[in-house]
Amino acid sequence: MTDNEHEIEQPDERVPKRVIGTPAPGTSMLGAAEAAEIDQDVPGVTLPDEAKARKAEKIVALCFTITFLAAIAFIISYVYFQVGSPEATGNSNLALGGTLTVAILGLAVGIVIWVRQIMPKYSLVQERHPMASEESAREVVADTFVQGANESGFVKRKLLRRTLLLAAAPLGLVPLVLLRDLDNSEMPGAKFNDELRHSVWGNKTKEGKPLRLVVEGTGQPIRAADFNSPGGILSVVPEGYQHDLTALAKATLILIKFRPEEIKSGVRQNWTHDGIVAYSKICTHVGCPAALYEQNTHHILCPCHQSTFDAADGAKVIFGPAARPLPQLPIAVDPEGYLIAQGDFEVPPGPSYWERGDAEAEARSKGGQA
Repeated sequence: MTDNEHEIEQPDERVPKRVIGTPAPGTSMLGAAEAAEIDQDVPGVTLPDEAKARKAEKIVALCFTITFLAAIAFIISYVYFQVGSPEATGNSNLALGGTLTVAILGLAVGIVIWVRQIMPKYSLVQERHPMASEESAREVVADTFVQGANESGFVKRKLLRRTLLLAAAPLGLVPLVLLRDLDNSEMPGAKFNDELRHSVWGNKTKEGKPLRLVVEGTGQPIRAADFNSPGGILSVVPEGYQHDLTALAKATLILIKFRPEEIKSGVRQNWTHDGIVAYSKICTHVGCPAALYEQNTHHILCPCHQSTFDAADGAKVIFGPAARPLPQLPIAVDPEGYLIAQGDFEVPPGPSYWERGDAEAEARSKGGQA
């Protein structure tokens, strides 16, 4: 054996190392032979100033890094901010919307600066050409793609490439996080939706007594004997919740006093007291306060979109876009003669979304029982 046969081949240290996200050394973005760099002057092409390009590169890298951090913050916010109440849901929406906005905005700004400050500027004249794609045209497209890939600096500028990949990684998880809520049967939001179907009128006081009806604004309890003028109307709220805006959004009522002969079949008589009827003040169209009352016709009018309800006939809709009557609240009097709630609304107050939601909830309940 010769000495040459004992020699061990040493690796060529001049071979460039391959970086993740780039093609193998000696190949272009399409796998063809080595593509030429556009460093020479070409008519109609304005090359960027290298000093300005390097400065823009750092700005773009900062934008991509911000996108990465905001996307991570979005995922953390989704886990941290639960939706067990309207306030918590508002905080969750603010956190999710804010972080996702910053993530997408950072990515968009970075890409725009990349294109405008780093890539060459072209002055092109496009001429008409046959629609058929010939082999030569395909070669031109391939060459153009290779040229654009090299001009973009994706291979040359490692900082841009790496921060772009860093920014895109968590954004790919965002749709998975959002799609997880499509089946919300076991999510906190399912409990939240169930809570929105009820109001505080079904609650009791600390002593275990039903809630009294009090005048909105003053908090004065209402004696049935004092509310005895036919045609009278009062806006009332549940006692103890006068300053709870979340509760009032579903629990505010209007009381109307009728003569016995004025009440029609649509009104549930066992839910009234001495001709006093309580209806939800929240319009079933989009939730505006329906508090305009015409005594002669017994019509309740919503000022937002002119939905009109017949108060003497169960607050049925007689005009406008509302899809269902104003829910009636069962009322009675306590031993001291004050008006109290006998329980909650039979159907959810507010916009007609809940009418459809109830059908869906009932269907899910039947499916679970089966």
